[in-house]
Amino acid sequence: MRIALTYNLRLSDSEDEAEFDTQETVNTLASAIERLGHRLERFEVSGPASRTVARLEAYSPDLIFNIAEGRRGRFREAFYPALFEELGFAYTGSDAYALAVTLDKQLTKLVLSKHGIRTPGWQFVEKLNELKAEDLRFPVIIKPNFEGSSKGITQDSVAETVEQAREKVSQALARYPAGVLVEEFISGTDITVPYLAAVQNDHDGVLSPTEYDIDPAAIAGRKYAIYDYELKTKKDSAVKVRAPANIPSKVAEEMRNMSKKIFQAVDCRDLGRIDFRLSDAGVPYFLEINALPSLEPGAGIYAAAAMEGMHLDGVVGAIIQSAARRNKIKDGKRQGKPARKTGPLRVGFTYNVKRVKPALDGQAVEDSEAEYDSPTTLQAIREAIASWGHEVVDLEATAELPSVLASTPLDIVFNIAEGFKGRNRESQVPAMLELLDIPYTGSDPATLSIALDKALAKKIVRQAGIHTPNFQLMHTGKERLNKEFTSFPLMVKPVAEGSSKGVVSKSVCHNEAELREVVKEIVTKYQQPALIEEYIGGREFTVGLLGERRPRVLPPMEIVFLDKADKTPIYSFEHKLDWTDRIRYDAPAKLEPALLEKLRAAARGSFMALGCRDVARIDFRMDDKGRIYFIECNPLPGLTPGWSDLVLIAQGAGMDYRGLIGEIMAPAIRRYKEREARRAADESALMKLAMEKAALEKAAMADEKTGTVSVTGSGSGSSSSGGEGPVRMDMKAH
Repeated sequence: MRIALTYNLRLSDSEDEAEFDTQETVNTLASAIERLGHRLERFEVSGPASRTVARLEAYSPDLIFNIAEGRRGRFREAFYPALFEELGFAYTGSDAYALAVTLDKQLTKLVLSKHGIRTPGWQFVEKLNELKAEDLRFPVIIKPNFEGSSKGITQDSVAETVEQAREKVSQALARYPAGVLVEEFISGTDITVPYLAAVQNDHDGVLSPTEYDIDPAAIAGRKYAIYDYELKTKKDSAVKVRAPANIPSKVAEEMRNMSKKIFQAVDCRDLGRIDFRLSDAGVPYFLEINALPSLEPGAGIYAAAAMEGMHLDGVVGAIIQSAARRNKIKDGKRQGKPARKTGPLRVGFTYNVKRVKPALDGQAVEDSEAEYDSPTTLQAIREAIASWGHEVVDLEATAELPSVLASTPLDIVFNIAEGFKGRNRESQVPAMLELLDIPYTGSDPATLSIALDKALAKKIVRQAGIHTPNFQLMHTGKERLNKEFTSFPLMVKPVAEGSSKGVVSKSVCHNEAELREVVKEIVTKYQQPALIEEYIGGREFTVGLLGERRPRVLPPMEIVFLDKADKTPIYSFEHKLDWTDRIRYDAPAKLEPALLEKLRAAARGSFMALGCRDVARIDFRMDDKGRIYFIECNPLPGLTPGWSDLVLIAQGAGMDYRGLIGEIMAPAIRRYKEREARRAADESALMKLAMEKAALEKAAMADEKTGTVSVTGSGSGSSSSGGEGPVRMDMKAH
């Protein structure tokens, strides 16, 4: 089968990403799925849903193996299954309704109380004045109602008095305003019961109970025996899962029977996990159910499955088997569903090949083809496109390209062509493709032209409310310097070049004489105005974005300057030729959450203000006050494996090279499918018109043979009865 693995990748240790999956977990599941003989593609779903939809539509999987948790909101776990159903894709795990119910702890308890399931006493609180703590037996534990992975649960979550409960509820609501659960604390042991629907045993897939085996040193001095957030995250190496749990067989049997009833009551599908609290008296109490349980290495579901003679691949295979059976997938095809159109597509590949290697020769810089791509890079892109099952058609962007495009049948074009000359050069190929109605990757001609003109791009971005350094254009070097430049140093660069062309160590000017000299050199060499801007002497970042109207912002990369003697460092052309000992790339960048969000917002705002599409890389500087300054945008970024900034950014986000190319292609494939749907609709309309015309002509011929004229009208004299309707007049001679 063609399987898509959908997930949220954990990139930090923040609580916001606690429920996301690590790269190790993703790799483990991906390897298992491939070992089972399936074709797999990974889909990291953080970011706009439109991007996920475009990629899924392009790949068209037979089944989605879903472990995506969603990012925010009380229905986050339900979001992707609901989306998959809307798109008509089969997926593993419970449906949106079951996931929405089970994420809501108090709603789950209400549902299960109707089935006689034993739970600790509890109250759901959205506002502090709703708390009726005196109605509960103490101690109580306060936990977020809509969170998993032990988020919000610590040793301080337990309250032993009404006063403590009110204080702790108030604190919890400040962090989790959607509501908290105040639950009677049961002194005892945490027990979990996993579920695999495909396992044929006496308990209909309910597996043996498991318990946590915790290193005593990790919990020394703790007052309450609970599996809290610290043990789940920071001290996870001190926790192992024991299967079966060390409990009496009678209690284990009772838990499995309770679990079977619970899984059926909430309609949990394919897999799941129930958390119990076994009291000191040996009485099990239901705590919560996880219909989207962890599949990380070492998870309880694997330990319990081992009791049934199943290893990791067997667990993954059982999940796929159960989902395939539910969705009536046989031999990789979903019965009763129309087959989705899949590749291969004919993908044109437009590019400019680099034949002159960039170099430094003393003070001279050879950069005439710095923006073009080497044969090695071109081959890597070809192979990545072909690996998605498409046919690649090479189209070097030479003067012959217009005639070649007009005579070559193509579905879409993957465009990295830089053009030859002029500030509109990057828009030349996309403009031709639009003329021929061929969908292509990347931004449209208007955006490419604007972004290449750094001064024009800054005006637009500044108008959108994003900081830019003060700037000025000089055409000769003799113009008066703007009064807004109050001090040096100032930065000088060509206004319409990329790949750091013209940006060298002397581009940072410390006085007016230096500045005018550099301006003259740039105007002479590049035959274009020079851009002068304030030098922002802080940290430098570059941000990659993928998608269309609401792009996914990849984790920023910082360019760290290592030469402490250089007081005005810049990311120069020299660095891009040889950077090993002078700069370091931190991907992702190490940033405080508030600064990270400011940078993400500036990147997203710049992308949208400039009208970018599919892919872009945007450069920023941050001053010592934390202000973010837009430097420039590259909507046609380099794609050299292991070297280009965007590729390094993608790697830092857990995305391999092939995946990056697939991400860039996906929106273009979506636009191709939209075009085909429009063409099909137009053809259908034309066929309908032709059939109607043929019917009218046939009727006219019949009337001509009989000498009858058909007239349809609604005038006052059109009928002897005075009403509306057709009138037939016999024209035969008497």
